[in-house]
Order: sequence, then structure tokens, then C-alpha cells
Amino acid sequence: MAKGKVLIFQGGWDGHEPQLVAKRFAGIMEKHGYACEIHDSQKPLLDGEYVKGFDLIVPCWTMGSIEAKARENIVKAVAAGTGLAGCHGGMCDAFREDVEWQFMTGGQWVSHPGGDGVHYQVHIHQGSSPIVEGLEDFGVCSEQYYLHVDPAVEVLASTRFPVVPYYHISNKQVDMPVAWTKFWGNGRVFYNSLGHHDDVFEKFAQAQILMERGMLWAAQGKQYALENGLDTVRFENTAKMY
Repeated sequence: MAKGKVLIFQGGWDGHEPQLVAKRFAGIMEKHGYACEIHDSQKPLLDGEYVKGFDLIVPCWTMGSIEAKARENIVKAVAAGTGLAGCHGGMCDAFREDVEWQFMTGGQWVSHPGGDGVHYQVHIHQGSSPIVEGLEDFGVCSEQYYLHVDPAVEVLASTRFPVVPYYHISNKQVDMPVAWTKFWGNGRVFYNSLGHHDDVFEKFAQAQILMERGMLWAAQGKQYALENGLDTVRFENTAKMY
């Protein structure tokens, strides 16, 4: 019997290799005993009860758009305890016009100065989470994501900007989050900005370890919510949010 269920939906801009990334993430979770479903469309997301039946949702969908009902179903499923985890543009450059998606995920891509092939360091925030236990700082060569980030997130890893010149260098140096966790209702949310191409997870082992641990952490929140009888009553509000 499977430990739990994972819903992965892939699409959007092909440059981020959503099919390869989705397959990789499914393989990781299956190794840990989870049953995974990969969908090439958002149609299954329109069934709210179906979406709520998963322990983890993994979006691999850069840019594009999402129907309000599909997003609402994910929002409510995560609030009830379903985990949400993703990487790079597949989660935090998905659905640029949907502010509630950005609110839930914790950030939005705005630039990658220098494009692909930038050499930069990822600094692990020791003690921030069991997800990074035993990991050390490491270098990567890929896109370096500049994001607008929710100040409520728990930063697990960061990178120093600027590395290459652009208009932003008129400002002070900043430590930009690379990986973070946050909560959405009873649900756990994990994001890792690494993963421009699938092979990033081959070339830089720590990037895959972050994803593996982050997805597992997010997925385990569903069982915790069930075992502790957590509901969403205390989160509900009839006031206009958007």
C-alpha cells in the first residue's frame, strides 16, 4: 500500500523541461513509497474533492495561466493540509497574473541577471530546518533567480546579489532566498529556485537533496493534520482578500 499520493501537473513554457522535471520528482517520491500521478493539463484541478485527496501537489508549469476554480481548489486543499512543493519557474514563475498563487507559494520571479550559465554560491542557513541538516554551502552554474519574496517565509538557503551588472547594482548587496518553507493554513509549502533545466539536479547533488527533503516535508503535513484533527475554521474569513 502506498504511503500517500502525489499530484504533479506539468506544462507551460517548454524551456524549463517540465516533463523531465516532473518525471524526476515522481521518481523521487515513488522511491519513498508515494503513488504519483502526472497530468499534462489542468483539467483534473477543477475537481476540488479529487485535489484534496493528495498528500502533495507539485506544479511544474512555468508562466501560462490557471483557471480561478483550479487555483481555488489548490488553495483550499493546501489550507486543509495537502503539501505544495516546487522548483524554479515551475512554481514561482507560474501564473504571473494570479496574486493568490503568489501569496500561497511565497514569492515571484522577476529577473535572472546574466541569464543561464552564471556561477554563484548557495549559502545554507544552518539550523533553519531539518531539510538542510548536514548540507554545506555549494556553487552552481545556472540561472540566479531574483525574486520578490514573502517576508513570512523561513529561508533555508540564499545567494548574494549582485553577481553580474544590471540596473539593480545601484543598490546595496542583498541575500536573496534560494529555498524556503512557509505554511498556508494547515499545509506546508516548500520552494527551491534551482532547477532551470533538469540536469541541474544531476550536476549539483545538493539541489536534488533539497528538493527530495522539501517534498517529503511538505507531503508529511497532511498526515499530521489528520492525526491532530486540524480543520480550517480558524483561518476562514469572509472579508475581501483580492
